[in-house]
Amino acid sequence: MHAFGQILKIETRLFLRDFGSPLTTVVLPVALLVVFGLVPAARQPEVQFGDLSFIQYFAPSLLVITLAMSAVNILPTVLATYRERGVLRRLATTPASPAALLAAQLLISLATILVSAVLLIAVGRLAFDVPLPRHPLGFTLALLLGTAALLALGLLVAAVARTAKSAQAMAVPLFMAVMFFGGVYVPRFILPDFLVRIGDYTPPGVQALLDSWTGASPHLSHLGIMAVVALAAGAGAAKLFRWE
Repeated sequence: MHAFGQILKIETRLFLRDFGSPLTTVVLPVALLVVFGLVPAARQPEVQFGDLSFIQYFAPSLLVITLAMSAVNILPTVLATYRERGVLRRLATTPASPAALLAAQLLISLATILVSAVLLIAVGRLAFDVPLPRHPLGFTLALLLGTAALLALGLLVAAVARTAKSAQAMAVPLFMAVMFFGGVYVPRFILPDFLVRIGDYTPPGVQALLDSWTGASPHLSHLGIMAVVALAAGAGAAKLFRWE
């Protein structure tokens, strides 16, 4: 336990020292929320958003930024870098096992996602009167399953990537797909209906987050797909993962 605590402390310092990581995972989504929230028209209910304002409709997509950056960009790149440099192999000869490093990275990713979600909800509510998630249990479940699905995909990339460059080569297309179907690059109401439907079932399941945030129960099919992806990708990562 002491060895794990030391690794967690070191990895947290490294994460915070790399200014780009906390900037893109926590600060950027909140900054975008503030920018859009300062536009009066973005706070007015619109029929095309189901009587929601644009900022309410777009808020779950801002959360996708954190999820995608943490799970499918930073996590696999860090683990592949450690494998390439022999860090994981050397840890295997110490009381601090490589599994402790993996657990620390997952914990940092989860903490980052939680902080970002809380900040988005708090800033939206306090600054722009965005309602709190109206289906808290559904929102929590959607966030947990969406996070699990993306983390499992990130671990699968880390499992098969031998170097940091190969991890980035595999992670970038996945990252772009998650951001696109999550409505970050182009708001989902602009996309053709069939692309929106694909996005509903693409991790992290932005529609389930939106439904539960605005008061509806998330569809079981959306949650079910996230669970299947998490289990399948997680099992594949566990089978293929190598420490060196």
